Amino acid sequence: MKACLFKIQTHKSIMSQFAELSFDGKSYQLPVVEGTEGEKAVDISKLRAQSGLITLDTGYKNTGATMSGITFLDGEKGILHYRGYSIEELAENASFIEVAYLLIYGELPTQSQLEAFEARIMKHNNLHEDFKKIYDGFPSSAHPMGVLSAMVSSLTAFYPGALNPNFTDEEADRTIARLMGKLPTIAAWAYTNSIGAPVNYPTDKDYCSNFLYMMFKRPNRDLKIDPVVVKALNTLLILHADHEQNCSTSTVRIVGSSHASLYSSVAAGINALWGPLHGGANQAVIEMLDAIHADGGDTKKYMAKAKDKNDPFRLMGFGHRVYKNFDPRARIIKKACDDVLEALGVDDPVLDIAKGLEQEALSDPYFKDRNLYPNVDFYSGIIYRALGLKTELFTVMFALGRLPGWIAQWKELRDNGEPIGRPRQIYTGATPRAYVPMEKR
Repeated sequence: MKACLFKIQTHKSIMSQFAELSFDGKSYQLPVVEGTEGEKAVDISKLRAQSGLITLDTGYKNTGATMSGITFLDGEKGILHYRGYSIEELAENASFIEVAYLLIYGELPTQSQLEAFEARIMKHNNLHEDFKKIYDGFPSSAHPMGVLSAMVSSLTAFYPGALNPNFTDEEADRTIARLMGKLPTIAAWAYTNSIGAPVNYPTDKDYCSNFLYMMFKRPNRDLKIDPVVVKALNTLLILHADHEQNCSTSTVRIVGSSHASLYSSVAAGINALWGPLHGGANQAVIEMLDAIHADGGDTKKYMAKAKDKNDPFRLMGFGHRVYKNFDPRARIIKKACDDVLEALGVDDPVLDIAKGLEQEALSDPYFKDRNLYPNVDFYSGIIYRALGLKTELFTVMFALGRLPGWIAQWKELRDNGEPIGRPRQIYTGATPRAYVPMEKR
């Protein structure tokens, strides 16, 4: 094994920092870049050209794939900022559309800018009637996430102008507004299709109220949309709007780096979000609660199983792979969750189990010492259950919230002229060997 050493030094002549890599008797100086929040990274973009070496970081857990000005996340301190604004302030004071504008365009909108943005979105919230033919092709058993991805991809057929990689700012804004307007309708129609109910066309209600109307209005009964539910949905969408370079966001960026359209890039992000290790976490929470209920509902028994390292049971919705202290979003959504349960007066033994697990985890030293607090997936799953949604739709709700973040990341990538993504690898397969004829195998 050849010796390899990294060390950080300060280059006094230009007062900047670099990392020095020593390998095989040679030294290489690599720039150290620093973000506006003090994060530092070694720039290895020229490492292979200089030394023949690449870096290995399976899963990109310690690799910065881009320099972004959209979202700042500090998992150790429990900080989440959108464009410099704390998630706490935005969730308390802003509308989801206001936050979407902030993420996509970089600044909070003025009143006139917000009204114009909302008007552009509402202009594009209906679907071409031919979409119904596509929906009719899916069985009612089709997973709504699969339907969502397919429908977003199909937008390229209805709006082929979006395929032009040399789009103008005006064309980009139109595509952005079109997707923001149509995704709630696509999602709602995917839901009504899955339960065999007729579709509802968009109304002139606000973004969240309109979505709830399209989801829950039925021909045989009136629908009263509770403002508490509207507020909770607005909060949930804000909390999910972006989360730095996670799996689905990175997917959107790498697909977009090939100059694929916004529709194609977001469809790819939807598919990445569909995975149970990513967006499916809130669905997994409810499935766990259902299993506990089916086993008698003894929360103490399952808390003990969760603490037993030899037991395969895992408590879903507690702790977070990024936040090592607490998930700041969970503190916000807990209040919305309590408000929704109180407003709706839901009598559901599964939700009673959820509240029991929450109280025990918040008071149990084992969980407190390990910072295993209920996270945003735990509370969002409870809210969606209280609204009567099928668990298969939970990840669709996540996608609806994450849309402005995906758009902002795609737009930033294109605006910055970033190159096509092309990770490298360390090959571990067979070395060169001769072809063996069929009769000798």
